[in-house]
Amino acid sequence: MEIKPSWKNKKVFLTGHTGFKGAWLSLWLEALGAEVTGYALKPPTKPSLYELCRLDKRINSHIADVRDAAKLRKEMLAAKPEIVIHMAAQPLVRESYRIPAETYETNVMGTVNLLEAVHACGSVRAVVNVTTDKCYENKEHLRGYKEGEPLGGYDPYSSSKACSELVTSAYRNSFFNPAEYKKHGVALATARAGNVIGGGDWAADRLIPDMIRAALKGEKVRIRNPRAIRPWQHVLEPLSGYLLLAEKLYMSGPSYGGAWNFGPVAGDAKDVEWIVKRMFGRWTETPGYVIDKGRHPHEAHYLKLNSSKARRELGWRPRWHIGEAIDRIITWTRAYAAKEDMYEVCLGQIREYTTI
Repeated sequence: MEIKPSWKNKKVFLTGHTGFKGAWLSLWLEALGAEVTGYALKPPTKPSLYELCRLDKRINSHIADVRDAAKLRKEMLAAKPEIVIHMAAQPLVRESYRIPAETYETNVMGTVNLLEAVHACGSVRAVVNVTTDKCYENKEHLRGYKEGEPLGGYDPYSSSKACSELVTSAYRNSFFNPAEYKKHGVALATARAGNVIGGGDWAADRLIPDMIRAALKGEKVRIRNPRAIRPWQHVLEPLSGYLLLAEKLYMSGPSYGGAWNFGPVAGDAKDVEWIVKRMFGRWTETPGYVIDKGRHPHEAHYLKLNSSKARRELGWRPRWHIGEAIDRIITWTRAYAAKEDMYEVCLGQIREYTTI
């Protein structure tokens, strides 16, 4: 797998650049020589990868809300991007139970506002809307979900991302129809990834960040749903897919539109307790874990993606299996604890990933 057409001097508009995944993608795009304009709220955590890597000094950063349609349109028109990658979101299932209205406003109307801005911006040629594996109607199948299966969502977060998929499909049909590509020139796709892990994630109520916080404090981590199975993957895995997909849309147009799954190989769908034991088995100075047996909001027990379409049509494949991903997280966290230059640490891991 190679990210080929040169990204050098490509103008990229990236929403959500201050978040965990967005910061990693900003670093990668900058390393590829792209001219990145970021649009997002302030970093959602303290510390944050965005601040650790001094991204405000490296890309053109706008701190603003995707719910502000006028501001979003203004900044996109000013940036004149060729490629748009939409990652801004309220991304947490448990938080969506606490702020359901805000979750829908951000994840659904934020998508509408983004696509309205694209519609008004004549420079855009490719759009990737990043949603989630949780957009499927989850029936706890043991097999992986394919792109054409029904959308759904038990909780507000999952439902809002299914809605974002539907909004994208409606805009593709109504305003960016492939049959009229020569007229509008915009190719539009959605990307669905599994549970993403990696260094620099400090979100609340997420397994790896909870483990890291506890380990750095010398405390036992409390885990919930130890038997819940997820398609775990290092953050660089789906990001490589987004970059490949954006390239195909830019170079070849709407034949690469529609929905795409980016998930790990079947053997990397592990339960929560397996992940905890593997990580603490490698990070032996940590005090371990206890299982929180209290009541918790509903979360899916089993979720898995079928990514054969991306493998077949994009040439995308996972590079780091789950054990390797966990090793990279431990390496990253040790470097953070040692106060190393995290910008260089992140670039080092990107180079390791791309040179396999």
